[in-house]
Amino acid sequence: MSCPDKSVLLHGMLDGELDVVGALAFEAHLKECPACAAEYRQQQAIRAALRRPEMRDRAPDALRQRIIESLQPAAEPVPSPLPATMPWWRRLLGDWRLGGAGAAALAMALMLLLVLPRGGNDDLARQLVDSHVRSLLAEHLVDVVSSDRHTVKPWFVGKIDAAPPVVELAAQGFPLAGGRLDYLDRRVVAALVYRHGRGHVVNLFVWPNPGAADSAPTAETEEGYRLLHWVWSGLEFWAVGDIDLSELQAFQAAYQQGAAAQGAPQPVQP
Repeated sequence: MSCPDKSVLLHGMLDGELDVVGALAFEAHLKECPACAAEYRQQQAIRAALRRPEMRDRAPDALRQRIIESLQPAAEPVPSPLPATMPWWRRLLGDWRLGGAGAAALAMALMLLLVLPRGGNDDLARQLVDSHVRSLLAEHLVDVVSSDRHTVKPWFVGKIDAAPPVVELAAQGFPLAGGRLDYLDRRVVAALVYRHGRGHVVNLFVWPNPGAADSAPTAETEEGYRLLHWVWSGLEFWAVGDIDLSELQAFQAAYQQGAAAQGAPQPVQP
């Protein structure tokens, strides 16, 4: 059995609620306590299983319209459809002309929609941020420590399906720290690690996606972290960091220019 006095810390670590000092202290305890380490791994496995797409039941897009129509009073005409460009939650709320019990029912419907699991890139974005934060808290930022791309890139050979382009960006303010293997969306992926400024880290996650067309970088924010996503030459890229969006875009542009100069990536032969 795990240590009873560590139960709260264990779940706090899993939920990302510990500060840096507390997380590092708990990591040290896991190295010394096999029971707590086993419990921690078991809880991680349970959480990973619950995040699988097949565990989620995504409501159909037509549900919102059916809810709105069912709540309309019989004596009132159904309002004209609101603009498609309006956010979905505003389309659901409409102009709040229902009033009374109808408004309360609509509020309940909105609450249900808000707690439905998100799908697609939203879930992946959370996994990416979790991996980024985990790499900073635990002693697993890099598996191969080197600022030389000729050392980092060959390290991936035989470990993944395609080695990512490794670009040295010290001159652009993003020195290469090394690389590691990570696990995202039920696959092993490459993670290139770059440093920036005082204590900032950019994790660049890369994996093959041969069926996807090339796409320009798109930005999003998850739990306060910036993410950039793009596809190039059959590879999918996600850059994650706690820096300004303009800085992350500068990193992406410099990396892409250097990667293009190296030529299209080739599959790795085990």
